[in-house]
Amino acid sequence: MAFMIAQRAFIKLYLITMVEQQRGYGYQMLEEMKENFKPFGYVPPQSEIYRALHELVHEGVFYRTKQLKGNDPRVDFQEIVLYHFTEDGPEKANLYKKQVKTDLDRCLGMLNKAAEDNFGT
Repeated sequence: MAFMIAQRAFIKLYLITMVEQQRGYGYQMLEEMKENFKPFGYVPPQSEIYRALHELVHEGVFYRTKQLKGNDPRVDFQEIVLYHFTEDGPEKANLYKKQVKTDLDRCLGMLNKAAEDNFGT
């Protein structure tokens, strides 16, 4: 068993939640995670975001579609890749989230014990 939760598992957890909330293209998810974790000094690597998305597609949780960014195809030429759940993706995602929750709970227990044992907090 790993010492702490793996970074990729942590990222995949957040990507699944973002797709559940219909915030579905890679760069947007990266920027949101950067902003959310800035107070903790954590910047998720762009390469890890895209590796995690690729794994979720490969595992059959997500599928990808492409569309032009913006609403005017005459002006907006940038194509983005959106991520959506496959037919059984939500079920696979929930199973994955349960597994990660178990790991998070274990890590929190270890961190809380370390804080208590070493700092009395």
